[in-house]
Amino acid sequence: MSAAATADEAAPPPKGKKKLIIIIAAVLVVVLAGGGAALMLMKKSSAAAEDAAETAEADEGKPAKKADAKRDPKAVPVFVSLDPFTVNLADRDSDRYAQVAVTLELTDATLEPQIKSYMPAVRHNILLALSDRTAGELLARDGKQALAERIRRETARALGYKVPSEEQIQAAADEAGSEDAQRKKRRKAAEPELPIRAVHFGNFIIQ
Repeated sequence: MSAAATADEAAPPPKGKKKLIIIIAAVLVVVLAGGGAALMLMKKSSAAAEDAAETAEADEGKPAKKADAKRDPKAVPVFVSLDPFTVNLADRDSDRYAQVAVTLELTDATLEPQIKSYMPAVRHNILLALSDRTAGELLARDGKQALAERIRRETARALGYKVPSEEQIQAAADEAGSEDAQRKKRRKAAEPELPIRAVHFGNFIIQ
């Protein structure tokens, strides 16, 4: 073999081929890196979807939480006292009237300015709720409790909340069947979340 042939074989490949090899290698690295990143993202998305599905299954069937379902023992209660009400009652056989002092317990302190802004509408609805009752109804403990619940609902309605009527709630409760426990459960589910936690009477005089 001649020295010239040996020199030709030992000579390095042209520069153009080197560049082409480098470019192909770089493209392969980018493709492999991109594929690995895509695979990791797919795994993360799949894991997140599985976690969401497990959470949804765990929460399925649980009753919706209401703001007033549980009181925080450390939270300071927020009360708004209204001016006393004096109203004629619905008795037909005699003129009876009631003097009632009402205090509203709020679920959120930020509601107090709103109640004061809507005070004329709030008092109007409460007066109507009182004037619909008779002295006999209000003298009984159950009657006072029913009035407190109605004032709670009428106050929320005056603030612009959508509150279904007693007839609508009762109709939703009756759809559950004739069992009392089931009706109560359905009725509770039909009741909306109201901004008034409770209604307290500071004075209750019927004459």
